[in-house]
Amino acid sequence: MMNFSNVSGDMAAFVEVIRQGGFSAAARALGRTPSAVSKQIARLEERLGVRLLYRSTRRLRMTEEGEAYYRRAVAILSDIEEAEAAVTQSRVSPRGVLRVTNSIAFGRNQIVPMLPEFLGAYPDLKLQLSLSDNLVDLVEEGYDVAVRMAELTDSSLVARRLATDHRVVCASPAYIEKFGAPRTPDDLRNHNCLVYFDRRLRNEWELSIDGKLRRFPVNGRFEANSGIAVHEAALSGLGIAYLATFLVAPDVKAGRLVTLLDDYITGGTPIYAVYPHRRHLSPKVRVFIDFLIGKFTPTPPWEA
Repeated sequence: MMNFSNVSGDMAAFVEVIRQGGFSAAARALGRTPSAVSKQIARLEERLGVRLLYRSTRRLRMTEEGEAYYRRAVAILSDIEEAEAAVTQSRVSPRGVLRVTNSIAFGRNQIVPMLPEFLGAYPDLKLQLSLSDNLVDLVEEGYDVAVRMAELTDSSLVARRLATDHRVVCASPAYIEKFGAPRTPDDLRNHNCLVYFDRRLRNEWELSIDGKLRRFPVNGRFEANSGIAVHEAALSGLGIAYLATFLVAPDVKAGRLVTLLDDYITGGTPIYAVYPHRRHLSPKVRVFIDFLIGKFTPTPPWEA
């Protein structure tokens, strides 16, 4: 007879190895030794009769069978967690590991400063925060919650709106003193604009003329793949940036940055907390979503 305790344990070990990117990191997360985790994976491969991982001294990657197993394993473990939460959430405080993903700039500037209060309120919770500007598949990669800034199209996710953010055109006082300020969006072509080199439409900024949105081409001598880098470049006086309010609001209030072309700014970007569609919301996800709503609604921190 199959030992289901071993099956679920080996499955969980395999998922953790993929999430952590190696046996040593997975062992630390699981509270085991690397050799014990390695034995679990070997036992799993022997039981399945297939190789799940290609191992080398420098790399660890999944085989085709490993990728298929990983997707199913994440879903199964999530269902097990959901089943347990459904019968315990009414009497058990939130506990376990809460896996959250967010963009680098928003996570660093808005989410991380809030975590001491959140984790202080729930001592049995451990939070793993992954910061990346790449779009993450929550279900496939096993995340509980994502905070996203965009209109959402994935109907498999539940979305709770937190706030709306606006982008502003801005520059440092030193830049404006040296090069002047643009009076209209067309003037941007004569300025050094700071742009993203890995974003679609990176060289076009969306502004409003007579109530209609238009994209204005911009160019400059500095490009980055991070909003944080563009922000720092603007503060240093390198050029004009088009950045989210949540990132620059403190600098504008302190006079380190000056907003430009305010009459041409319109609309905004919605910010959502999203999570996989489940019949029973686990206590750890529920309390985190409620915490975010309390922090961002009705007035987000950068507008307070």
